[in-house]
Formats: sequence, C-alpha cells, structure tokens
Amino acid sequence: MKSMLTFKEALALGLSSEMEADPSVFVFGLDVPDHKGIYGSTRGLAERFGPDRCFGTPLSEEGMTGVAVGAALAGLRPVQVHIRVDFVLLAMNQIANIVSNLHYLSGGRLRVPLVIRAVIGRGWGQSAQHSKSLHGLFAHLPGLKVVLPTTPQDAYSLLRASIRDDNPVLFLEHRWLYDVSGEVDPSHSIGLGEPALRRPGDSATVVTTSWMTLEALKAAEVLAKRNVELEVIDVRTVAPFDIEPIAASVRKTGHCLVADYDWTFCGFAAEVAAEVHHRCFGELKKPVERLGFAHVPCPTTRPLENRFYPAAPDLIRRVEQMLGLPPADLSRETFYSYEQRFKGPF
Repeated sequence: MKSMLTFKEALALGLSSEMEADPSVFVFGLDVPDHKGIYGSTRGLAERFGPDRCFGTPLSEEGMTGVAVGAALAGLRPVQVHIRVDFVLLAMNQIANIVSNLHYLSGGRLRVPLVIRAVIGRGWGQSAQHSKSLHGLFAHLPGLKVVLPTTPQDAYSLLRASIRDDNPVLFLEHRWLYDVSGEVDPSHSIGLGEPALRRPGDSATVVTTSWMTLEALKAAEVLAKRNVELEVIDVRTVAPFDIEPIAASVRKTGHCLVADYDWTFCGFAAEVAAEVHHRCFGELKKPVERLGFAHVPCPTTRPLENRFYPAAPDLIRRVEQMLGLPPADLSRETFYSYEQRFKGPF
C-alpha cells in the first residue's frame, strides 16, 4: 500500500523491513540508537530490535569498519552508518585495500554483503571537513557499488536492494533530502544501476546526482516558461553506471549538461562527459557541459558557501549559454533555501 513518507522515514522503513525479513541484518554506528536517530532515519529501531541489532559505536571509523567487514565475512549483513562521508576517509584502508578486493581475490568464493551509509552535502557553516560527497572517489575503486538516492521511494527501494546485495555498497544520503516527502510503494523494487527519468524534454539533457536533481527540476520549471524543455535524468547509482538511457536522450536533444553534486575535476561528471562524447559525437550540437562544486575546499561563511555549491540559477544560466538564449530575469523566481528549515546539527 502506497503512503506519503519523508526521505528519512523511508530509510527507517527500509531498514526495519530488511531487519524483520532477515535476522542477519543489523545496523550500527556513532549515535545510531540515540533519540535523534541519524536525522530520524534509524529512529525506533533500537526499541524494536534491541541492542544486539541496533547499537552505537566508539568514534573509531577504521576499527568499526573492520568489525563490519568481519561480520559480513562471517555471514551477517551489517549496515554501518557514518554521520559524515568525510570521516569515511579514515576507514579507506578497510574500504580500498580490503573490502573492495575480497570477492575478486578469493576467486568469487567470499561474499561481503556490507552497506556503508554516509551523510553528504551542505548544512550551514560546514566548511571543508563536513561537506564532501566523494561518490566519484568511491566509484573509481573496482569492487564497490555506489548509490545516491534522491526520492523517498529511492531511499526505501535502493536501501533494501543494497542490503540484499552480496557486494559492498556505499549508500550516500544528502542531508537536505531527509525532510523531502514523496509517495512510497513498499512493493516497488529498484535495481542497482537503474537511472530514473525525472522529467521528459527535448531541448537539452541534464544528467544529475543527488540534490542536484531537485535543482535541475526547479531549473526545468523556470525554463519551461520560455518553451525550453529539459530532460532530467537522475543517475541514482554511479557504480554500476548505465550510460545507455543518457546517450539515447542526448541523441534526441543534441545537448548535454552534467550537474554533479561533487567537484568536476577528475570526477564523475568527467566520466559522463567522456562517455557522451564518445557515443553521441555526431549528434551533439555543442560540447558537453559540466557543473559542480567550485574547485576549492568548501568555505565556511554562507555567502561563499552559496557560491561554492551550484544551484538552479546556475543551471539556468548554463543552459541559456548552451542554447544561445539571452539571460532571463530571475528576480521574481523563488529558489530552494533551507536557511530557516535546516536546523542541524552538522
């Protein structure tokens, strides 16, 4: 039965559904069982499943990831939660040198059904150590799957698919998405590697990840007033990555903008651009454009932070340049702002 849920409620429902269905599933991490429950995404799990299957950990990222790897090798299905993706870097030895390689090095005999959830994205004043995304970095490593859900349905279905997968999965959640509401059908499954067509159009293709999907949809809404129809494709899974729906769209529109929630230099946006140029060179009317973080560490003050993160107005201006349109007056448009809504922490 379908219901309206927030992104965080959909995550909690997906976790509880898998924990109910499979006793080998457990969730742990810093502050997982506390009253805030990782922005509400683990709320109620400790009370329902007890401290053996939902528990907190010391502030020891590499050690606790080692516990997760050992549990997965022993036949359990751990879901480890990191409050910030920045601190997953402290566990990179476990992730890059061990967990990503074990299935291959064992000739397929070992399974490592581990899900690592991590929070990405902006809040207020997060600066350089609490603001990263890093999906391009993780996708660069063979043996890892990397998921960036956007809607509550994604959160529910892709989390369940990730937990059921026998390979390690990085599941990256933008914190501005936690309060976004949407319809969730518990019977609907989404396979890892399936992009989503969020909006059809014929003027230009916009390829998005995570929060940039919402910014692209807002940009499409504004541009539609000028009869510019953007086709928005949300990648959802950067590893595995399916280029074919994107290539088909670009062959139709002749234009492509990759709006990635990460730095563009040596990033996932560069991979998409290269693939599109290779497959659609004859149909492209202009070179593929990329839009992402400014190539500097994230600043702390709000005005500079707003310059660092691209948003719908930046998308609109870039599409106008691609299509040779004069800049529209955006002074009467209302764009996303979480200045009052987002209360933190982190």
